[in-house]
Amino acid sequence: MTATFAPPDPAAQYLVRAAVTAPSPCNTQPWRFVSRDGELQLHADPIRRLPAADPDGREMLIGCGAALFNVRLAMRHLGFLPRLRLLPDPGLPWLLATVRWGPYARPTADEEAMFAALPRRHTHRGPFQPDPLPPHLIEQLRGHARHEGAELCTTLTRAEDLRRLAGLIRTAESVQRTHPLFTTELANWAPPRGSRRRDGIPAGAYPRSPDTTAFAGRDYAGHARMGYEQERARHIAHPALGLVVLLTTRHDLRDDWLRTGQSLQRVLLYATVHRVAAAVHTQPLELPELREQVRRMVIGRQHPQMILRLGYDNKTHATLATSRRPVPDVMGQHEKHRVPPRSRRREQAAGR
Repeated sequence: MTATFAPPDPAAQYLVRAAVTAPSPCNTQPWRFVSRDGELQLHADPIRRLPAADPDGREMLIGCGAALFNVRLAMRHLGFLPRLRLLPDPGLPWLLATVRWGPYARPTADEEAMFAALPRRHTHRGPFQPDPLPPHLIEQLRGHARHEGAELCTTLTRAEDLRRLAGLIRTAESVQRTHPLFTTELANWAPPRGSRRRDGIPAGAYPRSPDTTAFAGRDYAGHARMGYEQERARHIAHPALGLVVLLTTRHDLRDDWLRTGQSLQRVLLYATVHRVAAAVHTQPLELPELREQVRRMVIGRQHPQMILRLGYDNKTHATLATSRRPVPDVMGQHEKHRVPPRSRRREQAAGR
């Protein structure tokens, strides 16, 4: 039988073009989209998961959730309400969500502003300007996080708490800088200067030294020494650190990870609208014992999903933006094969 050719869906391509601007761990871009019968499906691409840093796929699903928020936002920009279903089929564990076109509704001013901010949002690496964020903006960011089902914890402001969190980040980064599985994995997603890859963190997208603040950064270059930022830790309350926040959820299941991603992207885009950038420090959340220690620092013992620093971009530490794969590369075929019951139980266990 001769296969029939299905022409690309321009509307779906428009949505996916917005989706791929989302952040993801090491810019792995772990998503795949399928358009069929007026529905856009979001699938995780497990080949792009980080086995050492993210064995359960938690950060992969957070990245996919961020891309999902972009799809919804693009629909709103076009004037339609998205009809969303999370994890619609237990037999297809990598099918994370389906989105259909809902009724017409004019987008809000905030939605339009966030949509316009999509190409401007970027991950910051390094110190911020000393200007503090205004209290009303912090409260608005908390509201945006809560709207998507997560909490933006802003209570870690005492020097003692910040020093403790900095120590956990430093400990995790020290482990990851010396463990061959982590260093090899990071090197695989840090293409050299001049590379034509459209994923990963290329040279020029991160500062030469990852330890320019009290919170240790990822060592993408692979030659940093622990110790410099231990000296910086003495100045933990320095305004260049920015506002330290945690994104948390009440539970720690796969749907919580997807909601975290949507909450994350909503917060990042609204922050971008107000010229605020974000730095990410998730190293201790990638090691179970350290993640539990972070959890003990959170009021209510909610599950920490992301650690961020928010502040005004310091242009003296500006870096290049990371590339994105073109839309045709992330639009694939429908996932036809269902998971056998025994494998399904393993997938569900990994999500708990």
